[in-house]
Amino acid sequence: MRVHIVAVGRLRAGPERALIDDYVTRFDQTGRHLGLGPLTLHDVEDKKGGGMKAEAPLLKRAAPEGAVIVALDERGKQMTSPAFADQLAGWRDQGRGDVAFVIGGADGIDPGFLGQADARLSFGKMVWPHMLARVMLSEQLYRAASILAGKPYHRD
Repeated sequence: MRVHIVAVGRLRAGPERALIDDYVTRFDQTGRHLGLGPLTLHDVEDKKGGGMKAEAPLLKRAAPEGAVIVALDERGKQMTSPAFADQLAGWRDQGRGDVAFVIGGADGIDPGFLGQADARLSFGKMVWPHMLARVMLSEQLYRAASILAGKPYHRD
C-alpha cells in the first residue's frame, strides 16, 4: 500500500525537511518488506490566498483516486502508536492501494472536505504548526512500520 502525505505549503530546506527526509527513508526501508510504501510527499499551495475553502480542491486533487483519506484534525481520533500501526496494517490487508494523510494550512481543513474523509487523526488537543505535523506524522509512520516489523524502535 502506497502512503502519501498531502499538505498545504511548500516544504523548504531546513531542520523539518531533514527530519522528514530521514523518516521517509526509514519508512521506505522498513515498510518495503511489509507491503507498505513508498511514502510520497505532495505539497499544495493556494497562491491566491483563498484559505481552507480554496485549499480543499487542491488537497483532494493531490490525493490519489480511491485512496483512504485521513485528515489530521485536532478534533480527530487520538490513537496509541500500536493502534495506529494496526490501523495502517488493516487498510493494507483490506487491499487498499493508497492511504493519503491530509494536513491543512494555517486555518485547518475545510469542513466540507473533512466530512468526506474516511478517518480523522489527532496528535492531541494542542494545535501544531503544519510543518511540525508533517515531522510528527512521518515519524509515526516509521514507528508504525517498525512495530509491524517487530523492530525494537518502539518500546512500550
